Amino acid sequence: MKHAFLHGFLSVALVAGGATALAETPEEKGLAIAKQQKAKNEGWGDSTSEMKMTLRTPSGKENVRNIKLKSLEVGDDGDKSLMVFEEPKDVAGTAFLSFSHIAEPDDQWIYLPALKRVKRISSKKKSGSFMGSEFSFEDLASFEVEKYDFKYLRDEPCGKDNKLTCFVLESTPRDKYSGYTKLISWVDQDEYRTQKTEFYDRKKSLLKVMTVNSYELIDGKFWRPSESLMENKQTGKSTQLQWNDILMGTGLTEGDFSKNNLKRAK
Repeated sequence: MKHAFLHGFLSVALVAGGATALAETPEEKGLAIAKQQKAKNEGWGDSTSEMKMTLRTPSGKENVRNIKLKSLEVGDDGDKSLMVFEEPKDVAGTAFLSFSHIAEPDDQWIYLPALKRVKRISSKKKSGSFMGSEFSFEDLASFEVEKYDFKYLRDEPCGKDNKLTCFVLESTPRDKYSGYTKLISWVDQDEYRTQKTEFYDRKKSLLKVMTVNSYELIDGKFWRPSESLMENKQTGKSTQLQWNDILMGTGLTEGDFSKNNLKRAK
């Protein structure tokens, strides 16, 4: 992400220091908050983790999947990630590879063992459900400031028992194929962690709400969700994600994120 030095410096200063000497429009303040949130999460390099995905129906029936995750930070572009399903047997071996981009549509592929082939996810279909969950393919891309227009709405209590104070931020996707018309996010003012996000569909109706129930501080610097819940407000279905064994600096390279190796991914 490349921006004029003076503009970037002022944006960070205004947000981090709470400066009010220079008047900001809601759009300028929203952009400054988003940039600060992104800046606080740079420099982690690579990471691995284990994830438990629990799909729930309105009646409470559960379907649990165990997944292995790998991620790679890319300095001049979006991040790369690889998800490999380990259990249960009906999805074991399924692998999903995502190359997020800043200025271009993301590249995403999925390997389905039953078909024994790698399928590319079209940009026009990224609003579709990922493996039957309440997360879409679009939700799995890394956060890139350039993909949205931002607007600061207000300050508001947030988090567990409303013990935090959050910026409430509206994000409008620039991608015409996005499944959302806007996102409303609650970002805490202490660590710039997203506490909750509302997703509005193409009819501008509330579709989903994601709540991050807990975070874990990794290497004393990087906050990562340890449990989150995505609730579909239109169907009553939900998907819970729980992360364990989060490690950073494990030595992953570009070669660990090869499309040609998806069939053998572990």
